[in-house]
Amino acid sequence: MALRPNSPQSRSDQLAAARAAQGNVFAREVDDALRADAAMEAVRRWGIPVGAALVAGLLGLGGWLWYDTHQANQRGIQGESMTQVLDSVEAQRTADVAAPLGALIKNGTPGYKATAQLLQAGIAQDQAKGDAAKLAKAAGDFAAVASDSAAPQALRDLASIREVAIRFDAMQPQQVVDRLKPLAVPGNPWFGSAGELVAMAYLRQNKPDLAGPLFAALAKDKTVPDSIRQRARQMAGALGVDAVDDVAALMAQSAGQAAGQ
Repeated sequence: MALRPNSPQSRSDQLAAARAAQGNVFAREVDDALRADAAMEAVRRWGIPVGAALVAGLLGLGGWLWYDTHQANQRGIQGESMTQVLDSVEAQRTADVAAPLGALIKNGTPGYKATAQLLQAGIAQDQAKGDAAKLAKAAGDFAAVASDSAAPQALRDLASIREVAIRFDAMQPQQVVDRLKPLAVPGNPWFGSAGELVAMAYLRQNKPDLAGPLFAALAKDKTVPDSIRQRARQMAGALGVDAVDDVAALMAQSAGQAAGQ
């Protein structure tokens, strides 16, 4: 059967469709106008705070980048200065280091400042030559580093050991133990120096039962400097504590030292 063609819309239908289309256009225009008003209201309400926050963020970022670059440059300059100081100290030209050490102590980063203070105190101790006042000044300089919370912990520990070593005879044995016992343990980088001082403090307290094992531990620890190990071995032996793991190796070492002498 043949399909009949669609009948054309009547005039009333055409007018209804036109009115509907016009209504949709008007609704979209009203919706767009409302959206635009809402956007303008948001801009009026939040535009200034958001813009201020954005500007502040950009300024903060720029300031941080400048500060970081400045700090990096300063660290480079201070590193070069410290290298020159160390070269002068190694060459025993200690008169040349007073000014650069003073500048590092005044303006250096915490690490360089503490290192400069340690060097300054060490030079003062070396030049004291038994002068009690100069030794006290050097001990005070070491104490300043030990109490500086901004300094690296390793340098603070070293400063504590150097201070106690200078003041050992004037300190009560228990004060020495309290200060250095946390460092006098195997595995600590300062076990050798701190352990020897703590063991000597135990002897002053008449506690050979504590001093002997500590001397033995020092003698057996291969990370401890040889000079401390040798003294510790002798002290442990005098206290009746075996401090030798390998007798053959010890005899070979002693023979080598004798041949060198």
